[in-house]
Amino acid sequence: AAVLAEARRRYGDDFAEILDGCGVWVNGEPAHGDLPVGAADEVAVLPPVSGGAGSTPGRRRPQ
Repeated sequence: AAVLAEARRRYGDDFAEILDGCGVWVNGEPAHGDLPVGAADEVAVLPPVSGGAGSTPGRRRPQ
């Protein structure tokens, strides 16, 4: 949580607003709560992703 608080402070309100909807991973694993983070740990902030895509132009769906 401390690393996220520092990121909010450093990158401002716009980042903080987006961060609330993001997933946070530490060393390739989902992070929850107050997981301690060390200097050698990798923290990834991943935005939400919606699935699927519309039809591709020029392609027809099988019927």
